[in-house]
Parts: sequence; structure tokens; C-alpha cells
Amino acid sequence: MRLSSAYIPTQKEIPSDAVIPSHRLMLRAGLIRPLAAGIYTYLPLGWKLMQKVMTVIREEMDRIGAQEIHMPALNPIELWDETGRNAAFGDEMFRLRDRKKREMSLAPTHEEIICDLARKFVKSYRDLPQIWYQIQTKFRDEPRPRSGVVRARQFFMKDAYSLDADAKGLDRSYDLHAEAYRRIFTRCGLKFYVVGASSGLMGGSSSQEFMLESLHGEDTLVLCTQCDYAANLEVAESRSSEVSFSSEELEKVHTPGRRTIEEVSEFLGRPKTQFMKSLVYYAGSKPVMVLLRGDHELNEAKLMGFLKDTVRPAHPDEIKGICGAEAGFIGPVRPARPIETVADAALKGQEGLITGANENDFHLKGIAPDRSVPDLIYADLRNVVPDDDCIQCGGPLRVTHAMELGHIFKLGTKYSESMKALFLDPSGRSIPIIMGSYGIGVERIIAAAIEQNHDEKGMVWDKILAPYQVHLIALNMDEETVRRTAENLYDALLSREIETLFDDRNVSAGFKFKDADLMGMPVQVVIGAKGIDENRFEIRCRKTGETFQAPEESLAEKIVSVLEGIS
Repeated sequence: MRLSSAYIPTQKEIPSDAVIPSHRLMLRAGLIRPLAAGIYTYLPLGWKLMQKVMTVIREEMDRIGAQEIHMPALNPIELWDETGRNAAFGDEMFRLRDRKKREMSLAPTHEEIICDLARKFVKSYRDLPQIWYQIQTKFRDEPRPRSGVVRARQFFMKDAYSLDADAKGLDRSYDLHAEAYRRIFTRCGLKFYVVGASSGLMGGSSSQEFMLESLHGEDTLVLCTQCDYAANLEVAESRSSEVSFSSEELEKVHTPGRRTIEEVSEFLGRPKTQFMKSLVYYAGSKPVMVLLRGDHELNEAKLMGFLKDTVRPAHPDEIKGICGAEAGFIGPVRPARPIETVADAALKGQEGLITGANENDFHLKGIAPDRSVPDLIYADLRNVVPDDDCIQCGGPLRVTHAMELGHIFKLGTKYSESMKALFLDPSGRSIPIIMGSYGIGVERIIAAAIEQNHDEKGMVWDKILAPYQVHLIALNMDEETVRRTAENLYDALLSREIETLFDDRNVSAGFKFKDADLMGMPVQVVIGAKGIDENRFEIRCRKTGETFQAPEESLAEKIVSVLEGIS
């Protein structure tokens, strides 16, 4: 491609609304342009990059026997009503009505549509297993689209779905996708972690995320510093620091105006670890009290997983109606109304704790949860914090930001049961199809590659994703010898099927070099008068800065050799 005729509008200035490196560089290098918040146009260079990623994905999906299909992005809403996800997605789903007033949605994912397709096709165990996938536009009405293409309202996803007759078949399909994902991300040059994750709105029995450590990631990753334990904070477990306090008689103490753990801790002269937080949540329409150690924080995803329902914090008037006191003074001992109570596992066996007395301006000392709270249930409900002990090896844990690249789920029969996607097993019984779901954010691979591979000058592409392999820079096209030499080399590279971006523009050398570094193609080749005079031309590796020299007669062969020697 000749830059003189290409539409690659590079920018010198850093866009003010771009916060993370990948967003800044994709705008500056002319890969994308925003149309509205979270909605982007892919320009030629950016779309060529997208196609490179899609090629890798397709090759690895085809390798495991998956079949590519293409499903509508516009869906009848009644399919989503069958599974209850129309309500569950809430405002995140785009909804509209057609001219006949039929309610439709723009699909954020396609489990319901796959299930509808499967129930029309799969009649017998002989029709299974199946793996279907697509690379399709998805829509999610993000409340705060940010970080460029990482969290957009319209985006590309590779979503795949496995259909199996039994749990063993699902395990096989799940493992096939896990290996395919490892190959995809490895081929794209990404350093990633495979971590345990929450299934969230997708549901199912288990799931794993493929995550990339990033200062600008929107997720939180927990990693052991001594073994291979890794998990999303939503599901990460740990051994908390051990504390123990002497047993005390139950005593009500006056704590005027002291609501927070910090305020009461200072007022009573007791450590935060001796306190028990009492929180009221609603799981659907049912109130639940949640107990945590004073220095711990609730993990709402864990609570939602334990209660198997969506959760929300209770409103102040709801708290007062249930407990008889305002937030900050509530506790599990004799609330105004009976309430189911669940405690974080770190409280098990503790004594001498302090919590609210269900009376404004008073707290209770001497609480032993096991004895003081009837019918108490324990579960892992807290957030892991740095330097907690690993549950596998006991080593210290590290907590860091991360970007999600892909997510795989064992859905089981969650969707097939509700949508009656059934088949006849060998004995003639009608049973639901066992499903898996597997997603990859296409743009996220691009953003992740940029986040991991850039410098102060611009992007640095590996060969497999680079839009072009060679950036050919002619320093003065007005000079006949420069133009002829550059044109001959360009033709020689194209004849060898080497993707080449040829900067044949009449602009300054400095402008060309800055654009070349910004775009980040693996190899740069400079054609100038000095090189022609000396019959010695420079080949530069963008990633390492290493340079090579070659005469004109062997220049094309040397470029091929340099390309073969880099990743």
C-alpha cells in the first residue's frame, strides 16, 4: 500500500479524552475514529488489523472442529423473556420496537438464539455433539464507555457454543476451547493468565477467564507470588490473617454518633479486626444480613453466587424497618424483624467481637457469632487483599489490575431447560441439551497487544498481527534514483508476497520516521541518496532497534531474512 494514496490520518497530538495507551495510539495512528461515545469507525489500517486477529481466531476454532455460522444481531425480545435475561440485563441491553410495535433487542450475546436454533435442529443424541461459532457485532449500553475499544457500546466478539449429550461431552468441548484460546492468545503474542471466574449473568456451573495484567484494566486479578494460583477478585479465595480475642460477657455500650468501624474502633480503643460489620442486602425480594470482620470488604459477586440471585444494598428506610436502628448501629442479635443471616468464613469460631446493638448510638461487646446468632450460615464472602495467604501453597498473594481477553463457561442446562431445547437419548428419554459458551473480544486482543507492546514513540507489532510486515521509507521521491530504487524494492517485496507499506509521500524525513515509529510495523527500510551512493541500505527492527545493512542487489533477500528472524 502506498501511503500517498492510503487513508491513514495520523495525529501528532494526544487526544484529551484518551486515557489508556491503546486508546491514544489507535487514535494517533489512524486506526479508529469515534462516531459517538463507545462507537468507533475502523479505518483501513485498523480494519486490516482486525482481519489479522479474526484470521488467527478462525484458524484455531476451525482446528477444533467448530463450524462458523452468522446469527442476527436483531432479536425478538420474547426469546430473552424465555430465559429471564431480558429483565436480568436491565439497561445494558439495547431495546427497540419495529413498525408493527414488536419489541426487539440488539444482542449483547447469543445464547438464546443458539438455543432456539438447537431446539429446531437437534432431535436425537445422534445430532450431537456440535460446536458453532461466529464473529459478530455485539451491543451493550455501557453506562460509562471508556478506555477506547476495551469497553465500547458496539464491538466485535467471537462467540462459540457447544452442544453435548452429557457432562463428559461438555468437559471435552470445554477443554477443546480452553486449548484453542491458549493457542490464539499465544499466537497473538500476549502474556496472559487463565483464572477462575464468576459466571455472573451467564450462569452455569463453572467458568474461566483469560486475563492480561494491565495497569489500565477494568478487572482485578489475584495472583500467588509462589505458585500458579490465579483468580478474578470476584471469586478469589485466601487464608486471612489469624486473629483471636478473649471471650467477654455480652454488654451494650454507648457509642454516641459513632457509626463507622473506624469511629467506633477509635472510641472504644479496640482494633478493627475485633469488630463485625453488619450489612443488609436484598436478594430479589428477600432481605439478608451479611456479617464480615471489621477490616474486610464484602465481595458482592460472591454473595450473589452464594444466594443464587441478584443482590442490592438495602435502602436506609428498609434497614431501619428490619433492624430497628439506622445503618452503623445494626447487628445480628435481636433485630426488630427476623432476617436470614450469612457470615463470612473468617468469623467462624471467633469470640469477643463488637457489632451494632440494633439501637441508635449503641453497640454490643462480647459477640461470639457461633453462639450469639441462631441458624447462622458461613460462606466465603470477602474480598482477598494483598499479602493474604494463598489457599494452595500459603504464599503471599498479589492483587493487580487486569484486562479480560476471553471467557469460557460451562452452562449446563440453564438455557436448554428454560427454552425446552430437548433431545432423545439412547433410551428414548427427552432431556435438555448440555451447553457451553465461549467468548473472545476481538478488539480487546488489539488493545491488549498495544498495551503490552508500545514505547514512547508508538506501537510495536509482532509479525502475526502487524497490518504490514515492512514499512518502506523513501526519503526524497523527487530524486530520480531514490524513486527508482524504492519502486524496484517495493515491487520485489510484493512479488515475494511481503505486505509492505510504502511511504512515497512528499513530506520531510522526520515526519516519515515519526509516522513509521508510531505505526510500529516490524521492519523499517530506508531508501535515501546516501544509501544509494554507498550501495548500503539500512534495515531496522522496530521492536529491538537492531539495524542491518545490505546492498541493493541483495536487499530484498536480506529483508526476508530479517523478517524470518523476528517474532
